[in-house]
Amino acid sequence: MLRLLSRLYDEAAWRRRQWYGRRPDARRRLRQPVISVGALAVGGSGKTPLTAHVARTLVAMGERPAILSRGFGRSRPLDGAVVVRDSERVVGELATAGDEPWMLAQALDGVAIVVATDRYLAGRLAEIHLGATVHLLDDGFQHLQLERGTDLLVVAPADLDDPVVLPAGRLRERVATARHADAVLVVDEADERRDWVADRLGVSRSFTVRRRVGPAVAAPMHAEPVELGPGARVIAVAGIARPERFFDDIRDLGFVLAHTLVFRDHHRYSPRDVERIQADARTARAEAILTTEKDGVRLQPWLPFGLPLAMLPLTFTTDPVDEFRVFLADRIAAQRTSAA
Repeated sequence: MLRLLSRLYDEAAWRRRQWYGRRPDARRRLRQPVISVGALAVGGSGKTPLTAHVARTLVAMGERPAILSRGFGRSRPLDGAVVVRDSERVVGELATAGDEPWMLAQALDGVAIVVATDRYLAGRLAEIHLGATVHLLDDGFQHLQLERGTDLLVVAPADLDDPVVLPAGRLRERVATARHADAVLVVDEADERRDWVADRLGVSRSFTVRRRVGPAVAAPMHAEPVELGPGARVIAVAGIARPERFFDDIRDLGFVLAHTLVFRDHHRYSPRDVERIQADARTARAEAILTTEKDGVRLQPWLPFGLPLAMLPLTFTTDPVDEFRVFLADRIAAQRTSAA
């Protein structure tokens, strides 16, 4: 049954993309260049930390980027566009932003962040009122309603091992749609493997994405690093798409992982959850509770805990970094020329 549903889903997604391809006027166009960061697979691909890296790169290039997000998982969604950060300071709140935009807002100086179901509306607000010179679509590869000049596609080789679309597999669209990307970003692979992925997908440009985890940072975000080193006994809390990789990161950093707690992606923590986390930490005789940045922003309203709550920041860089910057500059210049 799942395979049948996958075939139906696959065909519907393919026809939708073809429909927009035949009708370019159906896409709305913002005045400033648009860069999309997206993925073929659902959950855990690293789109959000990669979006943060691209945003920082654009700031270093002299741009004023705006991240346009749908704000998935908002506990208090509002109509229209919501400004989470105006490039100079945070002006929103978690409930109306969603966990990922709120996390980005804490971390990205010089970047505006706007949340809306209609990302064209978010972009126009950013252009008119926030001085945006370039837009970033977080998780935008399937957001075909908005025209963009550059599509960056995050891919892991494992995504191609069993390329089946939802619900039987993890892909949102068939592999053939990857050829619409302008560059493939392959996470933590050798150059030869990266080139193999790009060839497999039919994309001429590719870059390697390097992951870096830690050091542990105490909540709230941007506090001084906590004194937790190799050998510290901890428990881990994760409400993300692929918690196993987070747990592996903790072990790789030398922590003694005494216990793990897994919640669904974008989970809204309750007082009962917090009581359970602290009770499990005491039972495990843990020195601290480790969690992801995304979970950290959702747990902040319940602080302080009886034990230190620390986050392991996840940052991405692109390799070769200079070529990636030149690539972005060329794509932005080409889009500005075509719009002139």
